[in-house]
Amino acid sequence: MKNILLLSTLLLSALISTAQCDGERYRNYIFENFTLLSNVEYGSNVKYDGNPQTLMMDVYMPEGDTSTERAVVIVAHGGFFVSGSKTGSDVVPICQNLAKMGYVAVSIEYRLGFAIAASLDGPMTEAVMRGVQDGKAAIRYLRKSFAEDSNPHGIDPEQIYIAGSSAGGYIALHLAYLDEESEIPAWVNLNNPGLEGGLDGNSGNPGYPSDVNAIINIAGAIGDTTWIHPGDEPALLFHGTNDQTVPFGSDIQYAFGLLPVLEVDGSNSVDIKLSEVGVEHCFEIYEGMDHVPHATNTAILDTTISIMANFLSYQICGGTLDCSYRELTIDVNEVSNDQTFEIYPNPAQQSFKIKNLPAVNTIRLYNQIGQLAAEYVNQSAADIQQFPSGIYLVNIVTDQKSETRKLAISPRN
Repeated sequence: MKNILLLSTLLLSALISTAQCDGERYRNYIFENFTLLSNVEYGSNVKYDGNPQTLMMDVYMPEGDTSTERAVVIVAHGGFFVSGSKTGSDVVPICQNLAKMGYVAVSIEYRLGFAIAASLDGPMTEAVMRGVQDGKAAIRYLRKSFAEDSNPHGIDPEQIYIAGSSAGGYIALHLAYLDEESEIPAWVNLNNPGLEGGLDGNSGNPGYPSDVNAIINIAGAIGDTTWIHPGDEPALLFHGTNDQTVPFGSDIQYAFGLLPVLEVDGSNSVDIKLSEVGVEHCFEIYEGMDHVPHATNTAILDTTISIMANFLSYQICGGTLDCSYRELTIDVNEVSNDQTFEIYPNPAQQSFKIKNLPAVNTIRLYNQIGQLAAEYVNQSAADIQQFPSGIYLVNIVTDQKSETRKLAISPRN
């Protein structure tokens, strides 16, 4: 009977996922906003120094969504395992944008810190393992909440993915590919605080699976690509060729930019190994870019989100894998092909106006990553001098229709 119930659950989950694959959800911005549930407790463990830590996550969900069975992307922040936050600029925009595409995005905190010693290869690798243990506990929490707590976050437990930036990329890679106890490096002491429980760890929610469908690594690395085998999880990789923090290929990882730790395999080496063993993957190379450029460059963030949407929607819905950039659509159900309204001037520098606009209206200006930059109510002109140059989307709403136009804000002298 248990096997029949399990099979029924899997079939129902597959049917729900298929029903959500309408060509827009998971691929474009179909929700204007998101809701944020902060500081959800998902587990606990002790840190490297033996002190206890309660583990928290922030859950981003599409605002106004009627679906209750949605794909989940867990996102782990960077900070070299000594700093960073689940509210950091390297993870929050990713979560916000994914939520507006229909995903449930989860930003997790994990245990930070490691003992400073003459040789850092052991303490650093142990910090990675604690992060992996916490990531797995977060995955198990989501499945447990689905099974035991009436699915409070509206997830599909069969569609869980993990992404990570920098140190978070280390977590994603090791969570997927360091999957045998025999692969744990000899310099790791599992008797040190917080490492009990081996690869799965004791951070909470035992009895539930901690596997994921695929991973996303942004500027992280893995201890050894020999841990990657045929049939392992698909991967999406991002890395700058001029990364001064985490090696682009195989090289020495330095702590704090000064202290050599050990040789690691960056995204370029991971790409080569994935190709050798036939694991499906995408690799976006940021030529000439330094570490995690998406955190400070809106154009790079736009590219990162676009390729993530391509990769994830393919994993969920099938079709053809597209590893290239695609311009994302905002609120596609409200875009009209009837070109009634006209923006001028376009490009603009200081302000723009809209022709044929009724007195009762709302004009919304969205930036390149789909964030609402400004809203103008009952106006036909808008002041834009406070916004940087670039491509924006202008959504014009009246009581008769809604239309969306591109606007270029040109550089100012």
